[in-house]
Amino acid sequence: MSKKKKPKMEFRYYRMPEGSPILALLGQRWVQSYGRDVDYLHFHNYLEIGYCYSGEGTLTLGERDYRFTGGEISIIPKNYPHTTNSDLGTVSKWEYLFVDVDGILEEVYRKGGNVKRMNYLLHRINSRAIFRAVEEAPHLARMIRELLDIMRDTKEFYMEEAKGIMVALLVSIARENQGEKGPAEISGKVTTPVSRALDYISLHYMETLKVEELARWCHISETHFRRVFTEFMQMGPLEYINLVRVQTACNYLKNTDESMADIAGKCGFTTLSTFNRNFKQITGVSPSEWRKRPENFEQQLLKYWIHSEEGW
Repeated sequence: MSKKKKPKMEFRYYRMPEGSPILALLGQRWVQSYGRDVDYLHFHNYLEIGYCYSGEGTLTLGERDYRFTGGEISIIPKNYPHTTNSDLGTVSKWEYLFVDVDGILEEVYRKGGNVKRMNYLLHRINSRAIFRAVEEAPHLARMIRELLDIMRDTKEFYMEEAKGIMVALLVSIARENQGEKGPAEISGKVTTPVSRALDYISLHYMETLKVEELARWCHISETHFRRVFTEFMQMGPLEYINLVRVQTACNYLKNTDESMADIAGKCGFTTLSTFNRNFKQITGVSPSEWRKRPENFEQQLLKYWIHSEEGW
């Protein structure tokens, strides 16, 4: 039986490895009892592809639950609420691919310049979540297994090979979504204005952003936008923007030796004092203090229902 879900959701933000549009989560780390102490849905900033090797439990897609018993695949668009729960006392083995679909298709269509066709393909890929037994969709399952093995082996030119197969897989997903409403159709996605706003913020968080600008992008009034966004995200738009900026700043602080002023500018903070104030408000420490002990960041952010995942 699936667990009772809170009205809140969690945003698990993944950052792609440099130079790669694919993030692979492989190996023993993903053999676990899923969903322990978790009774809420989450969503991601990238397409999630899952392969279940073994285990028993429930995959929740939007408002519907599906049983897995091993030998299933899942394809979940970005911004699509979902969660995985293993049955009590059991362990499940999944492996995952997170995919920057926009980046891959932009690379494919860069020379041809057929933006309309690219957007149509994107729409089809993101139109619903897919959950299938391997024998029900052998063509999809075969490509997913092949991609997992390529990302695992990392042989010479593996990324070029993975990109080629991924394009073929994305086209197959679009064809799978042709004209039918499957087990978890578009209604499971985060409401459309919020989804559009999240996409926009992920691309423009380093710029000056105003709520009225986001509302205009979503084609609704500012008042209505604030209400819908806060209802789904359990925080206001500006609070969310600052969380994304601070999360990004933490990655810079952890992985580079850039100055505080440079990091603040790259993350969308107009002044160093604004950066310091917002950073401390969210994490409880200053950026310089956090740089010395970055392990504190996730614990602080969890109270905001925002979970930072590097994926490795």
